[in-house]
Amino acid sequence: MTIINRRFLMVGAAAATLGAPALAGAQTTGTGDWPKGQIKIIVPFPPGGSTDPVARIIQAKLIENTGWNIIIDNKPGGTGAVGSAIAAKSAPDGQTWMLTFDSHILNPAFAPGLPYKDSDLTNVMLIGRTPQALAAHPDRPYKTFAEVVADAKARPGKVNVGVLGASQALVLMTLIKKENNVDLNLIPYKGGGPLTQDLLGGVTDIGISSLTSFSPHIRANKIRPIGVTGEKRTPALPETPTLIEQGIKGFPSYSWWGVYAPTGTPRPLIDRMNAEIKKAVQAPDVTQKFLEQFNMEILTSSPEEFAAYQKSEQERWFKVIKDNDIKGD
Repeated sequence: MTIINRRFLMVGAAAATLGAPALAGAQTTGTGDWPKGQIKIIVPFPPGGSTDPVARIIQAKLIENTGWNIIIDNKPGGTGAVGSAIAAKSAPDGQTWMLTFDSHILNPAFAPGLPYKDSDLTNVMLIGRTPQALAAHPDRPYKTFAEVVADAKARPGKVNVGVLGASQALVLMTLIKKENNVDLNLIPYKGGGPLTQDLLGGVTDIGISSLTSFSPHIRANKIRPIGVTGEKRTPALPETPTLIEQGIKGFPSYSWWGVYAPTGTPRPLIDRMNAEIKKAVQAPDVTQKFLEQFNMEILTSSPEEFAAYQKSEQERWFKVIKDNDIKGD
């Protein structure tokens, strides 16, 4: 069963009216002799991390279900901007798609000179999401993030927090500093690997990253979870309170994965791909992999729901970036 974020309900009956009939007939109407040969799914990040394996799990199930010739084309660089530009400039013929991570929608705010515009890419599906996690090195005394805030207020600027540069985590932690009147020392990293290694080594006191990245180290008791950023506790860490529960002012925040197509791709092809990815993701074996490997809440949204979600997320995060003059590095 599809799980829909409450924000998606704000899209309203109009979006549902637009999306439902098209999706119902997507597999039999308007797709003609498509696909014409090889289908390419661009992943604007290198192998490793989470986006590449998410794409490859979906690729395998799509091939199994449809027999299509599908390849994954990794185009890393610029926090996903390089691959996004390639996807945006690809022919809108249904042969090229992009699967990316949540940082994609922040790139226009951090790098206004991008070689593409948001309007050059069309929303296809929000696949799923997972809350971000805050974790402490085990030698540190913190059991909750509220204790981190209390310590940082007693020792301004002395508590170090590892964050990814040009990321939702950086924006969230900047907002938390401001809204909670606390001086945390944010240390930006260019990748999740170095961030995690410094947290494991005690270079930083705490770190924030996707639950996907931290989960193996939490299970191994190498780092201690002290908070999650979602609206409610996650089944993966049922004993770990949300920041909201801890009285921390800020926004709920999630890491997510989504699919885009070059703008101009015919709607029947978008609906067909949406339907096939939904079928693939909701297959029990794929759902189980996403839960075990990524702690992913499956969403499988319509194109309209994904577009509305992106718009609402950009509005709130862009305002925080502008109001606080946050830089991507």
